[in-house]
Amino acid sequence: MSADLQDEQTLLFRDIVIICIHYQLFPSSLSHDRRSDIRRRGMYRKLFCCFCRAPKPPIDEVVSWRQSLKKLQESKRQLAFREFLRTEYSEENILFWLACEEYKTITTSNEIAIAAKRIYTEFVQVDAPRQINIDCGTRQEITNSMSQPTLSCFDKAQRLIYKLMKKDCYPRFLKSEIYQGLLEPSEAS
Repeated sequence: MSADLQDEQTLLFRDIVIICIHYQLFPSSLSHDRRSDIRRRGMYRKLFCCFCRAPKPPIDEVVSWRQSLKKLQESKRQLAFREFLRTEYSEENILFWLACEEYKTITTSNEIAIAAKRIYTEFVQVDAPRQINIDCGTRQEITNSMSQPTLSCFDKAQRLIYKLMKKDCYPRFLKSEIYQGLLEPSEAS
C-alpha cells in the first residue's frame, strides 16, 4: 500500500467514525470538498470499512428499485436513497414520509396527539427544523387540525411530498454515483 493511500485512509478514519464503503456513502459530517476529493481520487472504491454493519444489497434488489419509487420505499435498505437525499439537502422529505407511515399505525388517541405534535413541529410548521416544501393551504389545513389530530391529517402533505420525490429526487437518485455504485460488483466479496 502506498504511503499516500495510507495517509488518506488515516485522515479519513480520523475525520469520521463510521463510513459505509459498501454503499459508497459519506456521513453528513464530511465536508462537500472532502467528499469530492475522495470521489475524484477513487478512494471510496479502494477503502474497506470493517465497521460497516449493512452489507451491500443484492444487485437484483438494487435493479428492482428502478421500477418505481414505491418499490424503493418498500425495501428495508432505504439507506442509499436517504443518503442521496441528504447530499441533495432534502432528507426531510423521506423522513417526513416515513414519520407519516409510522404515524398511521398508532392506535390510541393520546399517542396520536403526541405524534401529530411531533411531526408538526419537526416538519410542517413554518421555520420547523426540517420544514417540508408544501403549499401554504396544505400547511394551514394541518395547522387547523392540530387541535384534534386524526390519522389522516398528514395525508395530503404526504402525497405532495411523495409526488415531489417521485418526480424530482427519485430520477436523480437513479443517475447518482450512490445508486450506480450499488450496481457495481463489490470488491470486498
